[in-house]
Amino acid sequence: MLKKQGTGINVEQIAHMLFLFLGIINVGFVLVICIYLVIAGLPAIKEIGLIDFLFGTKWASTAATPQFGILPFILTSIYGTAGAIIIGLPLGFFTAVYLAKFAPRSVYKFVSPLIDLLAGIPSVVYGFIGMLVLVPGIQIIFDLPDGSSLLASILVLAIMILPSIIKVSITAIQAVPEEYELGSLALGATEIETYYKVMVPAAKSGIAAAVVLGVGRAIGEAMAVMMVAGNAPNMPSLFESVRFLTTAVASEMSYSSGLQRDALFSIALVLFVFIMLINATLNLVLKHRGKK
Repeated sequence: MLKKQGTGINVEQIAHMLFLFLGIINVGFVLVICIYLVIAGLPAIKEIGLIDFLFGTKWASTAATPQFGILPFILTSIYGTAGAIIIGLPLGFFTAVYLAKFAPRSVYKFVSPLIDLLAGIPSVVYGFIGMLVLVPGIQIIFDLPDGSSLLASILVLAIMILPSIIKVSITAIQAVPEEYELGSLALGATEIETYYKVMVPAAKSGIAAAVVLGVGRAIGEAMAVMMVAGNAPNMPSLFESVRFLTTAVASEMSYSSGLQRDALFSIALVLFVFIMLINATLNLVLKHRGKK
């Protein structure tokens, strides 16, 4: 073991204890969040009723007779996230493969900082640009009374998840040993076959991590989608205004009270469970594929 000369201090053991302490703090934060959401979210679900809360189709929290059905929010979040992944994943993946293996060095050095810049842009800026450019464009192209819609949200989310997918996928592909590529080429495979049948499968765990990050970014986004989705509690339709789980909490929390406020905490609890289930499902799929 490495020791600092003359003092007898075990540097490796100190580092181990420090990392262990920081890891325990992180786990503690997650546990505190879980416990708080459960304590704050269950009372409203108990009062409203689990079935009425999860499968109710109408949200009217400020009406004389309030209704707290969040099925439109759940379906909108599912459709919005799925649409963003369907658009963003192929675009991000092929961009990553091109930059990692096909692009000239000068192109890579020019584009890579731009991707980092996209990752650093605040979500409110994406929403602002979408509200000024994308929403009017959808309104004109599809001849709609209002362009704020699920489609606008999907397109904004697809753009927002691109930097995470591209950067992590590039890192995973570049981390594959060069011997894999050289061996494949030596056996007579073309560059395309080598990259897509050898390099990409070898980097699948890293690419899968990029997908998980993209899904997490899409599900958890609030401000950008609030600015382009219209924020209306409708059942999801591609060209109608909608409201996501995240925007449902963000849009009403500032003035909520009583059962309405408790119901918003319940929505946050549902969103938390939703994200955990998606991550667990993706991890199970990856482990199952890894055993093949």
